[in-house]
Amino acid sequence: MIPAERQALIVSRLSARGILSIAELAEMLGVSPMTVRRDIHSLEEQGRALSVAGGVQLPERIFSEPSHIVKAALYHNEKAAIGQLAAQMIRPGTVIYLDAGTTTLEIAYRLTDRQDLTVVTNDFVIAAFLSQESNCKLFHTGGEVERENQSCVGSAAGEAIRRFNFDLAFISTSSFGARGVSTPSENKIAVKRAVVESAVRRVLVTDSSKYGLIGTFNAIPLDVLSAVVTDAGLPENARETITQRGVELHLVEAGTGKVEGKI
Repeated sequence: MIPAERQALIVSRLSARGILSIAELAEMLGVSPMTVRRDIHSLEEQGRALSVAGGVQLPERIFSEPSHIVKAALYHNEKAAIGQLAAQMIRPGTVIYLDAGTTTLEIAYRLTDRQDLTVVTNDFVIAAFLSQESNCKLFHTGGEVERENQSCVGSAAGEAIRRFNFDLAFISTSSFGARGVSTPSENKIAVKRAVVESAVRRVLVTDSSKYGLIGTFNAIPLDVLSAVVTDAGLPENARETITQRGVELHLVEAGTGKVEGKI
């Protein structure tokens, strides 16, 4: 049986079972556990499966995103720790982009004394906070308003972003994996891709719960990122996937501030 046939069979069985162990698959396919791991890795690269400890499962699809209010209450300690670490990456006098989201809002909370910065965002909550609490130079992208997430999306926002040259961009997401950053909302693709095109350094900031989730639309591939900042809950296989692509990985422990990886 060739790899493509084995992989199709794995996906078919996963559709029926949801999760399978490596030992089960090795017996079912009549191959070694190492061969099964290679097949799982290939499926993960394609976004068709997700490696877990001792086995594999189907990725969990998301078809919508929680509202800003709901997201603000989720994984708050992790987001605060990620925001603290990410803010330390910002050098004096830089032009930065803060993508819409509650993790990037945590970065904004730590910029109140940074009047040396130029900040561009598509997030109304971030813009409102910085306009009141900081002296940085501030721009909002404008564009189609997405009320649930308090942000602007679509081609108009993307075109506004392309007017800037960012030293550093912090990108948020509701889902990411081996294929990169995905989204359930097609109107967010233009924003994500414009940011990638306009930034020297692109940093994904997200809590580890988003890994392995998959949205309907691929936004940006993993290997265009400069770094990923997340919490220590990220699975070991995910850590390997990220670093093998040449992407820096910075892990922080919520509540302790302990960091793995250099800033």
